[in-house]
Amino acid sequence: MIKVRREVCGYCGACVSVCPKGALELVDAYLSVDYDNCKNCNICVKVCPLGALEVADEE
Repeated sequence: MIKVRREVCGYCGACVSVCPKGALELVDAYLSVDYDNCKNCNICVKVCPLGALEVADEE
């Protein structure tokens, strides 16, 4: 599961452009994650220049 650290996110859209499932979207002033479509490939985490995305353990 991907966790967005909103206080760090610069809303650059780098993660949105690399998501193969289209699970990320810039909405108003925040990044939205569609967890139903997210396949946990973690490409977005690797490409984020600010480190605003991280892999969170599913609880």
